[in-house]
Amino acid sequence: MGFGEAVSTCFKKSVVWEGRASRPEFWWFHLGAWIIMVIAAIISGIVGTWIIYALAAIVLILPSLAVLIRRLHDTDRSGWWYWISLLPLVGGIVLFVFMLLASDEGDNKYGPNPHGSVAPPAPAA
Repeated sequence: MGFGEAVSTCFKKSVVWEGRASRPEFWWFHLGAWIIMVIAAIISGIVGTWIIYALAAIVLILPSLAVLIRRLHDTDRSGWWYWISLLPLVGGIVLFVFMLLASDEGDNKYGPNPHGSVAPPAPAA
């Protein structure tokens, strides 16, 4: 999944809490969100008001949370693991590591593999 496809998918699924999101989808979307926030900050600085930056942040809240929960599902974890980020110091690091982990191979209880079906290994001869 490329940059444009990931950003558009995450905005289309901005309130979809079921299913799974692959690592590329998650990280490409967050790169796009970061770029949007930097541009909004620059425009807000030029205009002299924080409203544009605040609007960009509000628009990105739901898609960011939804893709994070779908990414947790992809690693076979409940979306409730998001709340670990409230633990000072350790929680954010643990959540970051979860986002770096590889996808759960094959289908899991949250849905089909976002990378497509994974063929079982061939038997040894």
